[in-house]
Formats: sequence, C-alpha cells, structure tokens
Amino acid sequence: MAQRKLGRTADQRKALIRNQVTNLIWYGRIETTEARAKEVRRAAERLITLAVNECANTVEATKQTHNEKGQIVTLNVINDAPSRLAARRIMLSYLYELKDMPKKDEDKADYKERTAGIKYPVVEKLMRDLGPKFKKRNEEKKCVGGYTRIYKLGPRRGDAAEMCLIEIV
Repeated sequence: MAQRKLGRTADQRKALIRNQVTNLIWYGRIETTEARAKEVRRAAERLITLAVNECANTVEATKQTHNEKGQIVTLNVINDAPSRLAARRIMLSYLYELKDMPKKDEDKADYKERTAGIKYPVVEKLMRDLGPKFKKRNEEKKCVGGYTRIYKLGPRRGDAAEMCLIEIV
C-alpha cells in the first residue's frame, strides 16, 4: 500500500508519524490534520494488534540466587516468551521514549515507587493496558481491529486544512 507523502521528505515524514503515534498511545488522543490522522491510524493499529497478540505470552521460570548470608534462594520469575520479546523490541524500535511525569500531589518517594522497574513506559502501557483491554474486547465482540477513532473538527484557521481528533477507543 502506498502511503501519503504529507509534503515532507521521507525522514521527516517517518519522524512525524512516529512522534504522533507515540503521543497517541501515551495520551490516548491527539489533534492533527486528516491526512496525518489516517497515517497515524495505520501505524497505531499495527502496534496495538502486535500488543493484543503478544500480551499474554509469558514463561514462568525458576531462578536460584545467593542472598547476603550465602544461602540459596529460589525465586519464581515471569519472563517474556521469545515472540513477546520480539514484539516488544519492534515496539521499542518504532516508538519514541517518553518519561513518566510525577503527578500533582505525588511526592518523590511515591513517584520512584510507582515507576520502579518500568524502563519504557509507552511500551509498558501498550503491553499491560491496551493489549489486554483490546484482547478482551476482541473476544467479546468476535472482531479484530478498529482500535482508533477519527472525529472531524472542521477546517483550520489559516490554511483551511481539515482538522481531526484521533483517539484510542
């Protein structure tokens, strides 16, 4: 399938789409032009489908380590299956890295506790929140896809470009 050129060179166009897809996944909705929204929809739907297919692929492993006293401690660890790890790496290669910001009434210790162990928050949001949510929806409705919605907002003042609001359903 051919993609829209959006009046930009290839590297600028790819960076624009990657940025908008990252922000769409992180914030849930963005406002942009109609042509950009349709391109963002294509990329976002592919990443969400990847998350839906791989969100539950985990492997439980037993790990033995030594503690401070020299005793052997056995831990049960849940790791990604190889296909889920590959999907996570595809997402990491496409999405930009955003840092989770502290909430208004959150102190430093609570923020560190909330973000502990989360290295890539956008990918984690895809795998932990959106993937299971849409997997459940797909099983209930017996459908696949349709994870985004585009609302037309009317022409932009200045150049009369058709503006749209694209959001994750």
